[in-house]
Amino acid sequence: MTEGVRAFAAARRALLVAGAAACLPLRAQPQPAFRLGLLTQGDDERYAPQTLQHDYPDAPGGRSEPAAQLALNDSLVTLQMAGRGSAQLVALEAPDAAALPASLQKLLQQGVQHVVLELPAPGVAAVAAAAKGKGAILFNAAAPEDVLRAGQCAPHLFHTLPSHAMQMDAIAQLLVARKWNRPLVLVGPTPGDRLLQAAWQRSAKRFGLRPVAERAFKLSNDPRERDLGNVRLLTSDRDYDAVVVLDSGGEFTAGVPFRTVLPRPVLGSNGLVAQAWSHFYERHGAPQLTRRFLRRANRPMTSYDWASWMAARCAAEVASAYIKASVAQQVQALRQGALAVDGYKGQRLTFRGWDGQLRQPLLLAHGGGVADVAPLEGFLHPRITLDTLGYDAPETACKAP
Repeated sequence: MTEGVRAFAAARRALLVAGAAACLPLRAQPQPAFRLGLLTQGDDERYAPQTLQHDYPDAPGGRSEPAAQLALNDSLVTLQMAGRGSAQLVALEAPDAAALPASLQKLLQQGVQHVVLELPAPGVAAVAAAAKGKGAILFNAAAPEDVLRAGQCAPHLFHTLPSHAMQMDAIAQLLVARKWNRPLVLVGPTPGDRLLQAAWQRSAKRFGLRPVAERAFKLSNDPRERDLGNVRLLTSDRDYDAVVVLDSGGEFTAGVPFRTVLPRPVLGSNGLVAQAWSHFYERHGAPQLTRRFLRRANRPMTSYDWASWMAARCAAEVASAYIKASVAQQVQALRQGALAVDGYKGQRLTFRGWDGQLRQPLLLAHGGGVADVAPLEGFLHPRITLDTLGYDAPETACKAP
């Protein structure tokens, strides 16, 4: 065989090999996983076993990790269509408030950019300050305090749990709608009770209610203060349309329904409570979410669980819709209402641009069902009816956005 023939044969073999290689399927490139952080605090008293066993209406039912994981499972198809290979929940528990900034840093070092906060209000504020300028989006799912949406707000901090103001506005709307305009108000002595009182007083003024009296209650072993815990005495000597109880701890108000001197409805911290979620809600596909959570967590879904589920859903949605965008651009999209997420409440939900609060209907629920949904019919707003609940744009004290 001549040298030219050999060269021709070698070239032909090379072409055949190259052609065969071109016909083989390309090896799939590894897709980046979406990593969602969940930051908790070990000494949060609301999740202590002795507290959880009371099962108060407006309180957590347990840790929210099952809810966040369920949300990632619900969002997996959306994430994969956007180019994410998988979804991973990175849960981290700080032993106390002092360890929260360091715990946040650990999450960021693991590539986490979206973090659900299951923390009390001081912890949320501390983490928001620590996250400033570090390329993270935070979702508050466990602190209803209004100050986090006002003086302690932050551009990168969003809230999926309803605020105290939203809850009290929902209660006030129901009182007005039912023509129970003259309620008797019972308020406790703790700092948490005072926050509820401030939110209630704002709502009562906003909707034109005229409380007949505000009376202080106190649970005490001191015989001299025993009358302050006597529901019969506290609800006597006045006529009233309803009883509003403001009790952040939940212990006193658990004994108020059916113990008042007059046969009147009880609202606020027990009786009829304004909640983000109730496992009795049966509209808009809600039973599907309730059943899925029950199978995963072996307990009913609470407002706090729903808020964590919704926070994880929002994080996954914004990461999918704006996969090539920066964190700052994702924050802007959330605040501009460019992203709307289904929360199984009958409409797609968006965040308010002025304080980062998630707009949402509130369920006016009791121990056996849901009596109504706020905003109630007849309460109007120039733009979005959901903004009749909580602080509206002209009222906000948030200066961060």
